[in-house]
Amino acid sequence: MNRFSLPTVSAALCLLLTSASSGTAQEARFDPALLATLNKEVRESYAHLDELYEHLHRNPELSFHETETSARVAAELQKAGFAVTEHVGGNGVVGVLKNGDGPTVLIRTDLDALPVTEQTGLGYASTIRVTDDEGKEVGVMHACGHDLHMTVFCGTARVLSKLREAWHGTLVMIGQPAEEKGAGAKAMLADGLYTRFPRPDYCIALHSNPALATGTVGYHPGFALANVDAVDITVHGIGGHGAYPHTTKDPVVIAAQIVLALQTIVSREINPLEPAVVTVGSIHGGSKHNIIPDEVKLQLTLRSYSDQVREQTIAAIKRICNGIAQAAGVPEEKWPTVTVLDEFTPATYNDPELTQHLAATFRQVLGDQNVVETAPVMG
Repeated sequence: MNRFSLPTVSAALCLLLTSASSGTAQEARFDPALLATLNKEVRESYAHLDELYEHLHRNPELSFHETETSARVAAELQKAGFAVTEHVGGNGVVGVLKNGDGPTVLIRTDLDALPVTEQTGLGYASTIRVTDDEGKEVGVMHACGHDLHMTVFCGTARVLSKLREAWHGTLVMIGQPAEEKGAGAKAMLADGLYTRFPRPDYCIALHSNPALATGTVGYHPGFALANVDAVDITVHGIGGHGAYPHTTKDPVVIAAQIVLALQTIVSREINPLEPAVVTVGSIHGGSKHNIIPDEVKLQLTLRSYSDQVREQTIAAIKRICNGIAQAAGVPEEKWPTVTVLDEFTPATYNDPELTQHLAATFRQVLGDQNVVETAPVMG
């Protein structure tokens, strides 16, 4: 945990040491005394951060329900000396620490967990079960690393607050709710994130990566994470008895054909040089062995990097669904319902100059062998 605290702290320090009047981030070098102090503060914070990490992991909350998580993050920021505003865009948290003239740096963490039942066997494993917004009982787990993100975030706040003599400027630290649904950032922006609070010159964040060794930091200039869309498909049919399929329009069979046909969008319709993903993550229909249901529900995730590919993919999904239903003889009023949810997340673009600047800082703090340029990914 202490190794993972260093990159964010050093990145923030580097930017805060940058002249506020400069249009680009100039390389900031850490003298040995400051590096030694930085390492010392991180080591001394470790015991508290370790306890915080286990607490957050043990007590996860789903998107839009991060009430206790948000309160704990707010309390950590307050203890570090930040002016804290809660309930920004729902369960969002904003902490501001002003320390004279200088750049404004925003550091961000996500707060929410996933509807996953934990099976790690850890002593601090989550045993939480809740009823989700769709009325289903689900386990809840920090399976995407947001517990780690929050711990690093809070550690960064503690250390930077203690090192105020080393920097000048303004820190804006935000806890973003509902990241997994793509809605928390929108809600915070709509609630005045950039009007009620200082507007940042630089924004930095990190994400855990199990493909990298502990203590290693990866970076990528330019596009790094893909667009994300969530799509619901309801395949309508005409149900009946399983012994008399000829009297029905079987949505299970139609849904199966749709799932297979969707695989041709990326392989046969999208330019092979353009990255895209169409994944069917959920399929549900029927209630008994010998009953053909009236409908089957599919849930999809879509990934791309360009608006053109995104729009082409969505249009192809609608065309395929309607075409297969029509071929099965389903009346037009019962063709599939395709809903693109309001959970769109645009691709992450890392400013190349800033990214290279921070990578140089990481090499200075962590060593060249612990800093690697990674490839862009679809999620």
